[in-house]
Amino acid sequence: KFIIMVPSIAIREGVYKSLQITADHFTESYGKKARFFIYNSKRLDELEGFSSDSGINVMVINIQAFAARGADNRRIYDELDDFQSRRPIDVIASNRPIVILDEPQKMEGKATTESLPKFKPLMILRYSATHRTQHNRVHRLDALDAYNQKLVKKIAVRGIQTRGLAGTNAYLYLEGIDTSKKAPIARIELEVKLKTGEIKRQVRRLEFRDDLFTLSGDLEQYRGFTISQIDYNNDTVEFTNGVILSAGEATGDVSERDIRRIQIRETIKAHFDKEKQLFSQGIKVLSLFFIDEVAKYRDYDHADEKGEYARAFEEEYELLKAEYLSELAIDNEAYRKHLAGIDAANTHNGYFSIDKKTNRLKNPDVAAKSVDSDDTDAYDLILKDKERLLSFAEATRFIFSHSALREGWDNPNVFVMCMLKHSDNMISRRQEVGRGLRLSVNQDGDRMDHPAVVHDINVLTVVASESYKDFVGGLQKEIADTLS
Repeated sequence: KFIIMVPSIAIREGVYKSLQITADHFTESYGKKARFFIYNSKRLDELEGFSSDSGINVMVINIQAFAARGADNRRIYDELDDFQSRRPIDVIASNRPIVILDEPQKMEGKATTESLPKFKPLMILRYSATHRTQHNRVHRLDALDAYNQKLVKKIAVRGIQTRGLAGTNAYLYLEGIDTSKKAPIARIELEVKLKTGEIKRQVRRLEFRDDLFTLSGDLEQYRGFTISQIDYNNDTVEFTNGVILSAGEATGDVSERDIRRIQIRETIKAHFDKEKQLFSQGIKVLSLFFIDEVAKYRDYDHADEKGEYARAFEEEYELLKAEYLSELAIDNEAYRKHLAGIDAANTHNGYFSIDKKTNRLKNPDVAAKSVDSDDTDAYDLILKDKERLLSFAEATRFIFSHSALREGWDNPNVFVMCMLKHSDNMISRRQEVGRGLRLSVNQDGDRMDHPAVVHDINVLTVVASESYKDFVGGLQKEIADTLS
């Protein structure tokens, strides 16, 4: 008899899903099927079966079911008429179950720790990537082992840096450098004066000796900016006035909003690069944006209800989609058709709590001492319909979510992750990156774990704002500290 205890509904759903997916695997190992169910105080016949069955039985229970104060939650300790005047907790305890705590660092509250002995467990196993309290260690698989054994994706980072230029507000962002048959070409975003007199930021492909002053429509701030060198090896562009720009670096008038837009664009670009590579192998690519407030994605004050991120996403997506389609190899017919058939407005979706009264998305409520939000309704498509999200028939490829997708939510096919928010809590950062480290699966549900190609396919790209770039150093140090 096994009891898996979890701290939240999200993780409970995830565990239940895992038990469904691994049912055949365990049947092969043990020669019999494991019976599993989610504890519910209204369905005590399942508990009866758990107790009387001689096979392998697994009960999944979230701590609120025995550690919270509500009448429903106290039923586990009450003598119940509909349960032959027995107390459910006594029936559970008489089995001397093996208790497995999933994410134990979330279950160190007094109510939970005092309740554990009442289950009379044969033993307690605590299972987590980020333990807060160390108990006796039984088994460990650290980050390096997991990587070397090819059990997780590789991580790549695209950082975005900003710096001010003294005495000028010439906005420039170097996206990257392409090699061409002739000389290298720099993809630079700059401000351009249109015929209408409006000033707009555009990405231009520039070569050696191009003069930004002329290209911008004679905007004064670009006077003196003529390209004197494009260095492909170091990913830098040098101008005649001595300014040197590195790839991923923005200068001049760079606002928070500019950085966010650049991040969104880099995410879409990384997504397309990955998709072009994996589409023919039947692997669907998903990208995940973490944002800090719903209004930036869904703004109910606007007629179309789009927030600034949703709007920026659709604009950048359309531009990049056109660019990719124009450069795709002619014989790549299947992917061309797939990409052309997806509408920008349908390919992104937000997963947040929904206000029961107004039916609108809202920022999740987080209790004073809690780190988990009430973002449970956001999980349905993501957790329960995981297969649908992984199929090419579902148009959703870009997911905007709140902090709630920390533990317990993993979609194996998240290949790009973008942090459109400031993250400062160390555990949450490791957890966030962890959301995308599982090995991907193809349309048949087969895991892409062949040792020869596992890390050619499975690379997670993190699109970072500058603080995240520092975080990579921090993450590596933190991983190094926990290695055996």
